Amino acid sequence: AGVNLLSARSYGEFEFWFSSIKVGAILAFVALAAAFAFGITSSGNTFANLTMHGGFAPMGWVAVLAAVTTVIFSMMGAEIVTIAAAESTEPAKAVARMTSSVISRIMLFYVLSLTLILAVVPWKEIVPPESPFTHALATMGIPAAGMVMSFVILTAVLSCLNSCFYICSRVLFVLAEKGDAPSWLVKTNASKVPARSVLLGAAFGFAGLFAETLFADVFSFLVNATGAIILFIYLAMAVAQIRLRRRMEAAGEQPLLPMWGFPVLSYAAVVGMVAVLVAMVMTPSLATQFWASALSVAVVLLAYQFSRPTKGKDIS
Repeated sequence: AGVNLLSARSYGEFEFWFSSIKVGAILAFVALAAAFAFGITSSGNTFANLTMHGGFAPMGWVAVLAAVTTVIFSMMGAEIVTIAAAESTEPAKAVARMTSSVISRIMLFYVLSLTLILAVVPWKEIVPPESPFTHALATMGIPAAGMVMSFVILTAVLSCLNSCFYICSRVLFVLAEKGDAPSWLVKTNASKVPARSVLLGAAFGFAGLFAETLFADVFSFLVNATGAIILFIYLAMAVAQIRLRRRMEAAGEQPLLPMWGFPVLSYAAVVGMVAVLVAMVMTPSLATQFWASALSVAVVLLAYQFSRPTKGKDIS
């Protein structure tokens, strides 16, 4: 919160160093794991682990779809691209450049690293709550693997918190500006930072920690509610994009940053997200997450319906 109270530049500088540590750690891991998997530092090629022990996707493709919620939870934050771009001189170009960068980084840092983890360690040996990265490093004989990963994880958590405060403050600011949140949140400090929104986000963060100390199930509920709620948000964004694009085309306008392969890819994204939600309902271990998320969405929609008469007015 303190970093975000300074300026957007301070947020960017801190995030640069946090990200540099994460990127450096992942690149080092990819190099070490590739050397081990190809047999350079091991007794032989270990890529057979990808298809052994029940074959590829041993639990079936429904389980793969259901696991997407965990993947999305791990990678959420790409939407910060559009929020940060709003404070740049050329938002459309910034979004296009940063989106391409996000896609390439997902392929490198997530897809490649997870592929190498499964090549180094059989999937049956990876059990929660142990970190797959730590397990793979230990398998490769890297000394102090747990300590190294603990440092990287701490850096990743700080980076996540830094970004979360940034997103929270900017979203609250825009909502207040549009009349969908208390008008006093529009106030900015001397550095043009919505300080009140940052402090409000920090207050709710501390409130969550305090609630967890009083009620042990609070954290579990929040984790379960997060499971599918991100998918609901992305699904709403996809539907909104289709509707806005259709409206613009009907008015003879063209978007500054058109979606690739519209409308095929847009509808494919909607179908894919619906399929993941259905898979969650069909998976007993994840059904609780789906219903907790659905309950959270229902509460928000009801709150919106009750607040609609005050939209555009001073509700502070």
